[in-house]
Amino acid sequence: MAPSERRLLLINSPESLPVRALLEQDFIVTCSCSVDETLSLSDLENIDIIFFVAGDGAECPSECARIRDVSVLEGTSLVVYCPDKVVVDSIVAFNAGVDDIVDASMADVDIAARLQKEIFHRIANEQLKSRLRQANDMVFSAMSDTSDLGANVQFLLHCHECENLDELVQLLFRSLLNYQIKCSLQIRSDFEIKNVEENGLSKDLESRLLWELKDDGRYIDFGRRCIINYGCVSLLVKNMPTDEKRYSAVKDNVVSMVQGMDARVHSIDGGRMLAMEKEVMEGLSRKMQHVVEQVDEGYQTVMSSSAELVESMSAYVEDAMVFLDLTEQQEEVFSKIMADGVTKINKLFNQGVKIDTSFRRLISQLNTIFEKDGHMTPDELQNILAKL
Repeated sequence: MAPSERRLLLINSPESLPVRALLEQDFIVTCSCSVDETLSLSDLENIDIIFFVAGDGAECPSECARIRDVSVLEGTSLVVYCPDKVVVDSIVAFNAGVDDIVDASMADVDIAARLQKEIFHRIANEQLKSRLRQANDMVFSAMSDTSDLGANVQFLLHCHECENLDELVQLLFRSLLNYQIKCSLQIRSDFEIKNVEENGLSKDLESRLLWELKDDGRYIDFGRRCIINYGCVSLLVKNMPTDEKRYSAVKDNVVSMVQGMDARVHSIDGGRMLAMEKEVMEGLSRKMQHVVEQVDEGYQTVMSSSAELVESMSAYVEDAMVFLDLTEQQEEVFSKIMADGVTKINKLFNQGVKIDTSFRRLISQLNTIFEKDGHMTPDELQNILAKL
């Protein structure tokens, strides 16, 4: 701003004040007859410096304090001018908010220099305030980013402790409180489709919207609403920030939560699938055991009946040979045939017993595996494999 464009508010100045001509050379001067009139002016925010002419040294500090009470003049330089024979207590004036005091005994060039110095102070203060505001904004942004990062890290750490979808949903909504956003969530797991809001309920319209837009890209923006899709998880944010920078930060940070949630949903589904597979295998084991027991009972009955039948036939043949009038050699042949038959049947029966024992051992090992709580150690697995 050029010197001639700077504005000065002159208060309590008579027309004959000698310094007035000096002021009009360097400033655009606005005159006010009193503090009361000054307070009624509408364009005070554009004043660069206030030049207050002290008419009474005793009342000057209280008048200056009234000027300082005006919020738009709080940062404006305030210089008190003391005409001849007017004395102002410097300490009291400074306590009232006065920046500098000049008097009629000073040369015009000195007064002009003091005013220019106050202008430079004002410019420097404004620049300092601007830098402070920027620093505060940067600190706030850094604190906000740190808070967001902390919320994300805590969510990603604790989501792996969730054993079901309900626990995972509650953890997500607690973490989203850091962003002060309201959301609707949809999870499409292998076992169910879960639609839920923070209150635990769901809205049909928003649930249908999430389902229809689940394949339409990572981000879908419309007004202050944004849908974030990742895998089997979709999140509708209903009150995105109006600030563009914060808007982007929320999207970038929340998507990492949605990504972590998608991974945990797949893990939970995998655990549930393994549990179901184990249950199926246990059922098959029980069914196999029942079938083997039935086969064993039938096999034992058949083998026993076969052995009894052969022994009975052998005894019958021996009795019948007396009446067949066979030679001694023929009787020996028949006896040998029958004895060999009995021996072979008994050998077959013994082999059946061994097979039955192997089946029972296999069923016992299967039951041991399926009844084991938790994960088995490598040594336990090696021991089972060695027995198979």
